[in-house]
Amino acid sequence: MAKTKQIKKLLVANRGEIALRVMRSAKEMGISTVAVYSEADRNAPFVRFADEAVCIGPPPSKESYLVIEKIVQVCKDLKVDAVHPGYGFLSENGDFCRALEKAGVIFVGPSPHAMKVMGDKLAAKEAVKSHGVPLVPGTEGAVSGIEEAIKVAKTITFPILIKAAAGGGGKGMRIVNEESELKEGLERAISEATNAFGDGSVFIEKYVAGPRHIEVQIMADAHGNTCYLFERECSVQRRHQKVVEEAPSAVLTPELRKRMGEAAVAVAKSVDYTGAGTVEFLLDEKMNFYFMEMNTRLQVEHPVTEMITGLDLVKLQIRVAEGEKLPFAQDELKIIGHAIEIRVYAEDPMSNFLPDIGTLTTYRPPQGPGVRVDDGFEEGMDIPIHYDPMIAKLITHGTTRDEAIGRMERAIDDYAIAGVETTLPFCRFAMGHPAFRTGKYDTHFVRDHFKPELLEALTDEEAMAAALVAAEAVRSHIGAFHPRTAPSPSASAWKLRRR
Repeated sequence: MAKTKQIKKLLVANRGEIALRVMRSAKEMGISTVAVYSEADRNAPFVRFADEAVCIGPPPSKESYLVIEKIVQVCKDLKVDAVHPGYGFLSENGDFCRALEKAGVIFVGPSPHAMKVMGDKLAAKEAVKSHGVPLVPGTEGAVSGIEEAIKVAKTITFPILIKAAAGGGGKGMRIVNEESELKEGLERAISEATNAFGDGSVFIEKYVAGPRHIEVQIMADAHGNTCYLFERECSVQRRHQKVVEEAPSAVLTPELRKRMGEAAVAVAKSVDYTGAGTVEFLLDEKMNFYFMEMNTRLQVEHPVTEMITGLDLVKLQIRVAEGEKLPFAQDELKIIGHAIEIRVYAEDPMSNFLPDIGTLTTYRPPQGPGVRVDDGFEEGMDIPIHYDPMIAKLITHGTTRDEAIGRMERAIDDYAIAGVETTLPFCRFAMGHPAFRTGKYDTHFVRDHFKPELLEALTDEEAMAAALVAAEAVRSHIGAFHPRTAPSPSASAWKLRRR
């Protein structure tokens, strides 16, 4: 039987929007919060929001947010009961879990064992194999060399996908269409995996053409209860990284949703999982699904699940970490409407989504019915070069998918950002594209449908419309673009930057 312990003080071992999001839920639960921050984040909103805050080092992550000893020492000094890791940084680091356990501090997340197994794609496949979870045909272990790679590739037939056993995010991944490309693809994948993860182990899978990326949110307690909180569609990606997510998927039938949900629960049970986790699947053109991996933490896109279930996943994580049972059974969970999330990155979609840095000279997030913004920046702040370039997550919810899309278009138009390039124009393009509107899209959406010149034409057209609005305002003596007045949708700052 799991022991219960009330958490009274929570340290959030993260930064930016996720640190602030976790602290808000903790505050609603009557839990005091501690922020740890680098010198680059000294003036960030999450630092001011926390009840206590401690600087743990210079801007580089390896000297601050990734230094386990410093964070554990803060826990000891401030008598912290538990640590929430957010996502990224130390959120899937077993050594961090063990260090906290040794210090008598609760880790809000799964066990180090679950992290280790699911953090290695080959170990994960081995763990779930006996639980009836569908797997993509391929090698059962790491590829020993080119001879084995050729033999496997001929067996499962080209095209194939070479993947790093450790890590993710598209690193150490290569698509090989024919045997003549295999040697170079294998060498590059091994080299990239070694540089990124310190582990050059790679394996081979059959490449699934035109796949959709569907992930299932699960929540499990320490009393043997595991539920799936439905799925998220994450197929709009650039460089294997998600940009747009929605829940539920536009293509899953109730029967397929149940099968995928039950498969996700089986994955979690294979490692005695506790807490929030996400099981990721590929869905092919024939609606066959295959296990990809499990993320043993809260996902960036968790808000869309919260919007369609009415649940607070962070509060559930904390209660499970305290030893409580899940407050619901599977048959009590229902899908409520539709939700969409876009990631607002400081990236230039006109230049292959290259990161941009600078000062947010204008920053005014949208508001209104069905709109949620999870952010960690304010107007006048700099976008640091040291961390992920995500500025915010913009989420909309509607009774129907069409309403959620319409709200997202309005919210994007209302979002005023200047000083850096962002992914807002691309996301606005995606919302209006017929492939997205009809739900007939896959992970090749950017490759198949997006060209920078299309965005340029869209920007020019909208800039002209904004200029006409401004001219009419001058003629009417109403003082358009007063610095304290929010711009109209036609004159949003992100549209005017290229004029």
